[in-house]
Amino acid sequence: MSENSNQFLAALKAMGSVEVGDIVDLEVLSVEDNQLNVGVQGAGVEGVVMRREFTTDTKANLSDLVKPGDTFKALVTRHTSGDKENGDFYFSVTRLKERKAFDDLQKVYEAGETIEGKVTSSVRGGLLVDVGTRGFLPASLISNRYVSNLKPYIGKTMKLKITEIDPAKNRLILSHKDLIEEEREEVFSKVASQLVVGDIVEGKVSRLANFGAFVDVGGVDGLVHISEISYKHVDKPSDALEVGQDVKVKVIGIDDDRHRISLSIKQTEPSPFEQATSGLHEGDVFEGEVKSLTNFGAFVEVTDGTQGLVHVSEISNKHVEKPSDVLKVGQTVKVKVLNIEPAEKRISLSIKAAADNQVADDQPSKTQATDTAKYMSNDDNGFALGDIIGDQLKDR
Repeated sequence: MSENSNQFLAALKAMGSVEVGDIVDLEVLSVEDNQLNVGVQGAGVEGVVMRREFTTDTKANLSDLVKPGDTFKALVTRHTSGDKENGDFYFSVTRLKERKAFDDLQKVYEAGETIEGKVTSSVRGGLLVDVGTRGFLPASLISNRYVSNLKPYIGKTMKLKITEIDPAKNRLILSHKDLIEEEREEVFSKVASQLVVGDIVEGKVSRLANFGAFVDVGGVDGLVHISEISYKHVDKPSDALEVGQDVKVKVIGIDDDRHRISLSIKQTEPSPFEQATSGLHEGDVFEGEVKSLTNFGAFVEVTDGTQGLVHVSEISNKHVEKPSDVLKVGQTVKVKVLNIEPAEKRISLSIKAAADNQVADDQPSKTQATDTAKYMSNDDNGFALGDIIGDQLKDR
């Protein structure tokens, strides 16, 4: 074998073989509009890097990014034609970056850590996010509330958690909602520990729904159900409230397991019953109109729209079989307030107690009775007016 042949074989032996999946060092041979013609250093193998495999910028001009003689690492993706060993290959820089990114993201995922990514565009069902490689953020995982418009998120940098990762399928699913929920749990625990059912606090309406209003109390949204907005009937929360409005609310429930706080606006104000009975006290005697009769008693109007119950046992000192035997609707009666129960919105009245009260008021005092007896005899139906006047003068 000649010396030249020996040198050629030695050169071939020194050249490394190239296989699909390898990471190799490339040198740019020439630059075209849509591709780079490259050679593998130390292997005598040439191939192509398409523009999309060099940059994710679809508008980029390769001539502005590289020039002949530049070197970089790339991933061998496939043969240009057939499976001829050490023939021409396709190479990719972007996939190499993705492989490294997936390796780093896998560690982040296993550690349960968070990452930051920039939203590049919106697609059907969610957002595409650049986190070193392309990740998908489903619309349902953007927020803990329904998101209908995705466009405002484009260009924003967001904190994210990885919920699913599969490098083989180039699959990366992200979530921002998980972080919101974690933060919400922390804030809820802090706020809830400072609240007690019955507390009245200041809040701000954060959003409105058909079923009620959400009010921010110290960084946590509590729900004011539509039935707790006002004592008056409310068709829609927006009829009575607006977002950003400052309101006073009462804490009526705290659910630690479900992280929910129930609030009431109307319970911070006197109820119509309390307003109607604000001037009424136990022991008061007044006249009222009988509004209705039942087998167990009579309802008498206390104030406009407010009625109290005279139980059948409180109608008379005599036994009453049915209220209708002694009373009729529209009749004016004198009643005494026995009890007022605001929580039950109940007023207990008595007709017989009012009558007993009147009798007691009409009876003369012990001193008056003694004076009268002094000037009256058993045989006389009258008394001497002069004697009374004389005695009074003498007393003075």
